[in-house]
Amino acid sequence: MSAKRKMLLTGAGGGIGRSIATLLLSSDWRIVGVGRDPARPGFSQKEFSQATIDLSDLEHLPEQLRLLASEHKDIDSVVCAAGVGRFGSLEEFSYQQIRELIDINLTSQLYVVRAFLPLLKRRGRGDVVLIGSEAALAGGARGAVYSATKFALRGFCQSLRQESAAAGIRVTLINPGMVRTDFFDQLDFEPGEDLSHAIVPEDIAVAVKMVLSARAETVFDEINLSPLKKVVRRKHRAPKP
Repeated sequence: MSAKRKMLLTGAGGGIGRSIATLLLSSDWRIVGVGRDPARPGFSQKEFSQATIDLSDLEHLPEQLRLLASEHKDIDSVVCAAGVGRFGSLEEFSYQQIRELIDINLTSQLYVVRAFLPLLKRRGRGDVVLIGSEAALAGGARGAVYSATKFALRGFCQSLRQESAAAGIRVTLINPGMVRTDFFDQLDFEPGEDLSHAIVPEDIAVAVKMVLSARAETVFDEINLSPLKKVVRRKHRAPKP
C-alpha cells in the first residue's frame, strides 16, 4: 500500500478550503491547514494538523512558513484556497484597503508557494494548485482591484508552470464563478436563489481531487468552473435616515 500524500492547504477553516479538506481527508490524504483561525471541529486529528498563521502579516509570514516547511518536509502538494473579496469603484477604496486585498489574494499566495517549492523540487514531484476566480478571465465594473489580484495570480501560475515542469512540479489554476459560500456575507450582492445560479464548494473540491489524482505526466493547466446560469442579485440595503 502506497504512503498517504501530504498537502499544505490554506483556507481550510471554511468555504472552498473546508470542502477540499473534507473530500481529500476521505481519500487517503494528510493535510496541514494554514489559517488565521483554527479550523472548525470535524476533521480527523490524526490526518489533519493546524498551523495558525495570519497570511496578511507579511512581515512575519516568511519566517513562519520557513519553520512550517522544516517541520513538514514530506509535503508534496500545496493548495492555496484562502482569499477575500472587496468590490467597488476604485475611488471607493482607501489605499490601505487596496494594499490589504493585494496582500491576501496575491502576495501571501506567492509567499506560500515560495516557501514550499524547494521542498517539492527536492522530491522531484509535486503539485501546486491555486484557486483563482472568473475575475481572472475578464474584468468587470466595481471589480478593478479584485480582478487585478486574480489576473496577476493567473500570470504567476502560467510562468511558474514553465519554470517548474522540468523539476516534476505540476501547476494548476482553478477559476470558479460564483460559489455559494459565506464569501458574499459582507458584500452587497450574491448569486441568485436557484441551484443553477451558483456552483458549490464541493464542485471545486472534486476538481482539485481530479487534478491531484491525474497521472504524474498529465497537467490540468487551467480549469474554469461556472454556474449554468449567471444571475447576480443585489441585496436590499436599509435606507439612510
